[in-house]
Amino acid sequence: MGVPHTEVDLILVNGASVDFAHLLGDGDRISVYPVFESIDISPVLRVRPKPLREIRFLADTHLGRLAAYLRLMGFDTVYGHNLGDRDLARLASEDRRILLTRDRGLLMRSAVTHGYWLRQTDPRRQLPEVLERFDLASQVAPFTRCLRCNTPLAAASKREVAGRLPRGVLERYEDFHQCPGCGRIYWEGSHHRRMSELIAAVLRPRQPAATGERDDDSVTQRGVSI
Repeated sequence: MGVPHTEVDLILVNGASVDFAHLLGDGDRISVYPVFESIDISPVLRVRPKPLREIRFLADTHLGRLAAYLRLMGFDTVYGHNLGDRDLARLASEDRRILLTRDRGLLMRSAVTHGYWLRQTDPRRQLPEVLERFDLASQVAPFTRCLRCNTPLAAASKREVAGRLPRGVLERYEDFHQCPGCGRIYWEGSHHRRMSELIAAVLRPRQPAATGERDDDSVTQRGVSI
């Protein structure tokens, strides 16, 4: 029916949990459930031998902006830039990452055990979609990961970053962080304020749409971008 196996976490046939290899019989009653993130169903799980609960993402080649947004939120996200479908599937399997994509065919590859097909096309709407789908609001840790290379940031003193910053930055700011991977330096400038607005908009509880109105995502309504 076109539903990738990565979107299924539990199959019940006549009330009993089964795996994808189960053969159906006449009159069987089948219930199919999506992936559970906030409820532990390990005792009855048969589709996968062990749920993947450590949140580590792999974004396909078309999701570079979403990858940056997820890193901004503090989530380990590898951007599969210029990788083909076979390599993406292999990397997701070897690194035990959740593959994010708009390509349902990619998620149907047998090597992919955990993945999600994004419904939204706008990265600013994809971000809250992913956070809601995997129940991640309580795990958000903003400004802890490099937006460029995904490495966790480390605090840096003025002495360590002196000579590598625009004129006047050392005089105006006190707190700095540096990426041990690529060397990029972060401070609470105007870019930090814009990102903070984005984070607040994404995490703000959604209000029910008025009758006859479209339930647009709050990020899109505010027009926040980075």
